[in-house]
Amino acid sequence: MAGVHPSRRQVSGGALLKVLGAVLLLGALGMLASTENALLAYRQAEQRHGGEVIDMAHQGGPRPGLYGYMVRVAGPIDVVAPPRDDDFNQSASTPVLVRHVEMFQWREVVVAGEAHYELDWVDRPVDSSHFTQPGGHVNPRRFPIAGRQFDSGQVDVGGFKLSSALLHALPGSVQMSPDPKVLPPNLAASFSLQDGYLTTSEHPSTPRLGDLRVSWTMVPLQAVTVVARLKGDTLMPAEDAPDGKGYEVQVGDRSLVDIFPDLPVPPDGAMLRRVVAGLLAALGVLMLLWERRQHPSDLLLPVGLGALVLGAVGGVMWLGGGGRASMHWFEIALLGLLLSAWPLWRRRSHDEG
Repeated sequence: MAGVHPSRRQVSGGALLKVLGAVLLLGALGMLASTENALLAYRQAEQRHGGEVIDMAHQGGPRPGLYGYMVRVAGPIDVVAPPRDDDFNQSASTPVLVRHVEMFQWREVVVAGEAHYELDWVDRPVDSSHFTQPGGHVNPRRFPIAGRQFDSGQVDVGGFKLSSALLHALPGSVQMSPDPKVLPPNLAASFSLQDGYLTTSEHPSTPRLGDLRVSWTMVPLQAVTVVARLKGDTLMPAEDAPDGKGYEVQVGDRSLVDIFPDLPVPPDGAMLRRVVAGLLAALGVLMLLWERRQHPSDLLLPVGLGALVLGAVGGVMWLGGGGRASMHWFEIALLGLLLSAWPLWRRRSHDEG
C-alpha cells in the first residue's frame, strides 16, 4: 500500500495545529471572560455599599494611596482617650459611656377602663396632671439631673481612627459599676451605692417618691470588623453609597460576604485563572503561527499577540465597571503590542536585507 505523501502529512499536521491553536485561544478568551464577568458582578455589588473594598485587616494602619477608598479593617477596639462623666467623676475604658437617670414616680395603669396607680422607677418625668385621678399622685415636674452620653476622644480599630458615626455604631452595651469613692463632695453626701446604682434613697430597699437612681452603661471592648471609607487616617461613612448607609460594623472578624449577604461569591483564584488564560492564549497563537517561525525571537510574537488580545478584551469588559482595572488591562495590551512589534520588525528588516 502506498504511503501518504510527506507534503500531505505536513498539510494535515499544520491544519491540526491551527485547529488546536484556535481551540486554545477561544478557551483562553472564554476563561478570561467568565473570570472578569464574575469579578464585575462582585464589583458592581460592592458599589451599592460605597465602592471597591480594600482589605486592610491586620495591616496595622493606613497606607498611602488609599484616601477615599472603602476599606475593611478588623481587630480589637482600642480606646485612646476614655470618656468621662465630670458631674459624677466617673470614667471607663469604653468608646461610649451613657448615664441613665431614673426617678421613683407615680404612673397610671388603666385596666378595663379603671385607673390604677403605682410607684416605680421611670427614666423620664411623668406628667401627673394628665392622670385620671391626679389627687394624691403628684409627681415632681423635672429631674434635677439629666441623662447624658459621653464619647471617647479617640477610638481605633486596627490602627484606624473611627469617626463619630462609626463610634456610635459599635454594637453592644454592658453595665458599668460606678465607684462611689470618687464622687464629688456635694454628690457623695446624697448618693450611695446599691445594686450597681447610685441612689438618693435613704433606705434603698424602700425608695420614696422623688428619689433618684443613676446608672451607667458602656460599649464593651471586643473585636469588631469595620467597613467604611478612609479619609486620612479616619474611617467614616460613604455618604454617596446607594444603600443610604455607607458603612458596616459587626462583632468579630467577618468576611465581606458575611457582612454584605447580597455580594456574590468572588471567583476563587482569579489571578491564577488570568495567568492560565494568558498561557493558553500564547500557546494557541504559537500553534496558529507555527509554520511561520523563522527565528527564536519569533517566540515573542505569540506571547505578545496573546497579551494584546486578552488585554484588549479585558480592558473593554471593564470600561463600565472600573476605570483602574480597565487601564491595567489596556496596559497589558500595549505591552503585548510592543512584544509583537519586535519580531515583526526584525523579520521585515531581514527580508529587506
